[in-house]
Amino acid sequence: MEKILVTGGAGYIGSVLVPLLLENGFDVTVLDNFLYRQTSLLDCCRYASFHVLRGDCRNEALLRRALEGKDILLPLAAIVGFPACEQDKTAAQTVNYDAIRLLLQLRKPQQKIIFPCTNSGYGLGQGEEYCTETSPITPITLYGRTKMAAEKAVLDAGNSVAFRFATLFGASGRMRTDLMVNDFVYRAVYDRTLVVFEGNFLRNYLHVRDAAEAFLFAIRHFDQMNGQTHNCGLSDANLSKLELCRKIQEHIPSFVFLQAPVGKDPDRRNYLVSNEKLERLGFRAARSLDFGIEELIKVYSILKNHSYGNV
Repeated sequence: MEKILVTGGAGYIGSVLVPLLLENGFDVTVLDNFLYRQTSLLDCCRYASFHVLRGDCRNEALLRRALEGKDILLPLAAIVGFPACEQDKTAAQTVNYDAIRLLLQLRKPQQKIIFPCTNSGYGLGQGEEYCTETSPITPITLYGRTKMAAEKAVLDAGNSVAFRFATLFGASGRMRTDLMVNDFVYRAVYDRTLVVFEGNFLRNYLHVRDAAEAFLFAIRHFDQMNGQTHNCGLSDANLSKLELCRKIQEHIPSFVFLQAPVGKDPDRRNYLVSNEKLERLGFRAARSLDFGIEELIKVYSILKNHSYGNV
């Protein structure tokens, strides 16, 4: 039984990924500080192959202990997103980059790493051209800069794979309402209205369960993917904000949205992304935006507050 360490395993992705790994027969240790007091992994406690270390991924002694005997390392712990990083710039640097450098110093060369990065590194993109893994990296936020620097360090260290994930959406046991699709659906359900800044700016999207399954794919195809980064997103979901609003309106006809004539979104990413490289290897995101929107409408029948964001 292969042993896996997941730092930040109680987060938005980890709360979906950890149960998936356990169901597939892996021995999983989660290192997490449970910053949001989440209880998303309680159901995993029934597995003898599930272990928890409560603490900070920047704690050298704790991280050294967590690494012992592990075959695969999944460093998910991060300060995620533009607003959270701007709110605590020191934490963004020390968690998103410094902790990865520490992990690389402590790990044994044979321990495999699968690192979650972000396609926000493409910044303002290349106009009408699709961004591929060889496109220029021009992050415009602290979040993007720290994650891209960490990706480079991980790949330079060897025996590693990276994903550049699209903007995630969908239900997780550690729910986030601050992600764009999740946020827009929340506003459509409860506010019925939304003012959109820079509505023609494009992003790619990916369901959180597809992100979790991408990790499982990388574990099983590690040799083919070793030493490379891979865009991972839903290829028919390179959408502008206004197109996303229209898609949500198909499910919630009473939803009204307007584009602001002035003003800027502080996170001004704008890019088209190609996921062809990963799709050629055999992985294709399976869950559509329509699926996610319907799922989120049910989620917001249960959750009725905005306390599930990262800020």
